[in-house]
Amino acid sequence: MHISTATRAITPSMTIGMDDRARRLRRQGVDVISFAAGEPDFDTPEVIKRAAEAAIQEGFTKYTAPAGIIELRQAVAARLEADYGARYAPEEVVITAGGKPALYFTLRTICEPGDEVLVPIPAWVSYIEQVKLAGARPVPVPTEAGEDFQPFPSRIAPLITPRTRAIVVNSPHNPTGVVYSRETLAGIVELSRKHEFVILSDEIYESMVYDGAKHHCVSAVWPEARERVVLLNSMSKTYAMTGWRIGFAAAPAPIAAAITDIQGHLAGNPNSIAQRAALAALLEHVDPAEMVAEYDRRRRYIVSRLNALPGVRCTTPRGAFYVFPDVRGLLGRTGRPATAAALCEDLLEGAHVAIVPGEAFEAPGFMRLSYATSLPRIEEGLDRIAKAVAARA
Repeated sequence: MHISTATRAITPSMTIGMDDRARRLRRQGVDVISFAAGEPDFDTPEVIKRAAEAAIQEGFTKYTAPAGIIELRQAVAARLEADYGARYAPEEVVITAGGKPALYFTLRTICEPGDEVLVPIPAWVSYIEQVKLAGARPVPVPTEAGEDFQPFPSRIAPLITPRTRAIVVNSPHNPTGVVYSRETLAGIVELSRKHEFVILSDEIYESMVYDGAKHHCVSAVWPEARERVVLLNSMSKTYAMTGWRIGFAAAPAPIAAAITDIQGHLAGNPNSIAQRAALAALLEHVDPAEMVAEYDRRRRYIVSRLNALPGVRCTTPRGAFYVFPDVRGLLGRTGRPATAAALCEDLLEGAHVAIVPGEAFEAPGFMRLSYATSLPRIEEGLDRIAKAVAARA
């Protein structure tokens, strides 16, 4: 059976793979605690579920416009303006079946074969794979833990070539939990102006910031750059709607129109019922503050516990719901795993704790733990990790 070269070149998602392995073990009766999935453990709010039920009862189960229903596009535009001052016409908003299609359809819209897309690393697992699937070449931009993983313009500039088409910006950041500073983003905006490339601003964790950190909506803070910015987002994290698969891209009109054309052929339209549910989330002003406050409590606990482990260093993230500890102090000695990937394998098999190794994010020697799970499960999971680490001391 012939499988295309592009498909064979895909690296499977290690985050999904690790979570799937945890699910399989649970089906076998093993009590696995998973820190792998980036998924809120909270239920979707009732007002959103009721809107979906009403849509079904009303027979709102047919095709919609490829870009999504106009009411939802208007509501997204209204929220972006109300929250950040970012002004978009409904025609510049495209609703997609989650955040991933929003990114991929954008890459297919702006990239020619052989173009280059800058990707600061560590990076969410799908960025590099989607760039490759779009026919472009991912160009990693190194960042350092000691510099708060900021993608400084001084690191980006030497990597820019005439083929540079775009840069991916993700703040708050997955996997590190870092929130990019205004100065860092301003420098990226200036580079995009000078070299005429697009900023793909993934703002999916916008609502999850702590310790006085501020999320900067790129197209709002720098309106002069608006024609070079595609804002990417979804309902998944903010409204605990991961399975509903509703995301969006807000972009200059020509890019939005092209994304719509691609979606029209590849997906037809986003799910009609989920669109009505997302509309309710926006019109009813569902507030994630209580959820975010609980994440904050878990964040502080998990950081303190990790830093109490010998050989582990964990900075305190100021956004999203991940910690990204440096575990190089646990690696390489006699009787210890040589890599973070091997360590995660040991923890899954021996301690029944699922964690994603830094290799998944182009960051060997680190691990990503999601604290989007209950505090009692976090406590027990860290007890298991501490016991496993002590046994190898």
